[in-house]
Amino acid sequence: MSDHAGKFVWYDVMTTDTKAAEAFYRDVVGWKAADSGMSDRPYTIFSAGEVPVGGLMPIPAEARAMGAQPHWSGYIAVDDVDAYASRVTAAGGTVHKAPEDIPGVGRFAVVADPHGAGFILFKGAGEPPPAAAAPGTPGTAGWHELHGGDQPSDFAFYSGLFGWTKADAMDMGAMGVYQLFAAGGMPVGGMMTKMPGTPAPHWLYYFNVDAIDAAAARVRQRGGQVVLEPTEVPGGSWIIQCVDPQGARFALVAPRR
Repeated sequence: MSDHAGKFVWYDVMTTDTKAAEAFYRDVVGWKAADSGMSDRPYTIFSAGEVPVGGLMPIPAEARAMGAQPHWSGYIAVDDVDAYASRVTAAGGTVHKAPEDIPGVGRFAVVADPHGAGFILFKGAGEPPPAAAAPGTPGTAGWHELHGGDQPSDFAFYSGLFGWTKADAMDMGAMGVYQLFAAGGMPVGGMMTKMPGTPAPHWLYYFNVDAIDAAAARVRQRGGQVVLEPTEVPGGSWIIQCVDPQGARFALVAPRR
């Protein structure tokens, strides 16, 4: 197993207006944006400083035909995409896009857990990913949150696939238990059963910014929505949950208000 196996290593947003989305995220998160140079598909790379973090692309025609809306996806590193795709189906999940190569980049498959929350299996080609930036670096991913169909069975699914382990758990009363999970021994996210008003199970990705109130103002000024106002979370960080102008959900986390 590689050092990156079982960890989130990339994020991208599929959208209906790539130019508008690029401008939005450059302003809101502070990312640099550059064309990937891939000849077979349009793809923009987002970077935090000099560290590539994620990407941006139009919703592919086949995904549009299936009703796909703008959304963020997270890529989880595995050593064998084909084998893990088979393990997903054996565990009750779904393979939406069979394993496929991106020349010079890697191999991937688009899958979903048994309750329908989507994610991407990925194995890079050639050189290993660059060293991760220090935790909390603005523009990097700071947290991964599953709003799932059933928290206990969701944890069993993901821990069985990737070896994730339980960290702290918080009883949120009527909202149920918020179970933190660790990858490689480090807590990297949390899982909860989605609230009744949430349309469908999904992963929500939090990106680091310097200060949450200023970030919320940028979201609104650039045409996005803040659907969860600034909230302090255990440990002292502040978060907001947002929707970009095209409709993709994302979140931001900062060390101060």
